[in-house]
Amino acid sequence: QLAESGGGLVQPGDSLRLSCAASGFALDYYAIGWFRQAPGKEREGVSCITIRDNTTYYADSVQGRFTISRDNTKDTVYLQMNSLNPEDTAVYYCASRVLYCTGYETGNVFGFWGEGTQVTVSS
Repeated sequence: QLAESGGGLVQPGDSLRLSCAASGFALDYYAIGWFRQAPGKEREGVSCITIRDNTTYYADSVQGRFTISRDNTKDTVYLQMNSLNPEDTAVYYCASRVLYCTGYETGNVFGFWGEGTQVTVSS
């Protein structure tokens, strides 16, 4: 299972750090992706990390503002989000797949989805 936390209501320009904690399995042979879905919009892949070699991927819309990282001692993956803007408002989810981030753009091949955490960016 995966569980997200860290969402909240922030103002434009603020930062948040989301956490994705794994329970019941170790992350060593997985890739973990972060996804978001805004009301009325399709789910989109935001970022992904392959745990084995720390390779990271980012959507163009968040490149340079978001950073994905892992803490293997805690089986947790983080998403540091800086310079947030209202277009980042969405429910954020994490999910996993074996080894690689292939297909993270849509998340269709990812599983073990968490319940999501709401991020709202508003002045």
